[in-house]
Amino acid sequence: MTAAAFGRPRAFRYPLPGMLGKTSVFLIGPMGSGKTAVGRRLARSLGLPFHDSDAEIERRTGVDIPFIFEKEGEAGFRQREREVIEALTALEGVVLATGGGAVLLAENRRLLAERGCVVYLQTSVEQQADRVRHGRNRPLLASAAGDAASRLGQLMDARAPLYAEIADVVVSTDGRRVNSVAEHVLRELAAARGAG
Repeated sequence: MTAAAFGRPRAFRYPLPGMLGKTSVFLIGPMGSGKTAVGRRLARSLGLPFHDSDAEIERRTGVDIPFIFEKEGEAGFRQREREVIEALTALEGVVLATGGGAVLLAENRRLLAERGCVVYLQTSVEQQADRVRHGRNRPLLASAAGDAASRLGQLMDARAPLYAEIADVVVSTDGRRVNSVAEHVLRELAAARGAG
């Protein structure tokens, strides 16, 4: 039976090759913007493999991100992240969800911008705070001690210009479900492809 037989439409496969001269889609944005969930949905729609840089770091090290932060600090984590970004952006025809701080290193920004179509999932601090309030895998919020919104605001102030600097497409995720955001991204990619 097909998905359509159950009342769901078949996934429409948007042609990506040639879009802005790139065959991969890289999702950037703050924690809580939905990069992983939207990335999985995009990958399914595009018929491309999905990768998550944080998950790849955990796979390579055998430990979770908070443990890396605890033992190596943010600098140690960023070095591991740089290596993973370099490897994953070298793959052709993938959808990659990056960590919220992946844009901090100029080298990561260069690789993301050169090797794929960069989609910035833009999210308000209020929406982020609501989405991450129950998460335990957010080491940069561990010291926020009940004031996650303030810490998220500080992170956004530092990172928003870096996200915007390399974004080919910007899509707001505030108040939207994963499928709605993914469909919006697909329309933007198709439009960019047509313009390119």
